[in-house]
Amino acid sequence: MVRPPFGALRFLYVGSSDVGRDLEYYTGVLGAEKIWDLSSFGTRVAAVRICDGPPLLLAGHRSAPSCLPIFEVKDIDATAKELKRKGWESESGKFEIPNGPCYLFKDPSGNQLAVFQDVRPGMFEQAHA
Repeated sequence: MVRPPFGALRFLYVGSSDVGRDLEYYTGVLGAEKIWDLSSFGTRVAAVRICDGPPLLLAGHRSAPSCLPIFEVKDIDATAKELKRKGWESESGKFEIPNGPCYLFKDPSGNQLAVFQDVRPGMFEQAHA
């Protein structure tokens, strides 16, 4: 059996045109648990747990509708090097999220995906606690 190229799906960024309204819907109507809610850098992002999988991050800085899966990899530089060898291109170069370095890219249909290395485990949750 071939190992998947990425590790766990850790976050799902969901675009929101109104984070407050969407947060109320996810918690009040769907019964999701609010993990955190933060306004910073001119935007608002709230995390909710709606399933056993990764949290949904309701993001005011992402266009709605959209959903960005963020996958964890063990070594971001080795992963990027291997993917580039196969013709992959990042959308904006390496950047930081609270947990560590990250690359954003698109598949041939234009769907955005991201990979990151968790060099600061739990930082995302601590940064937004």
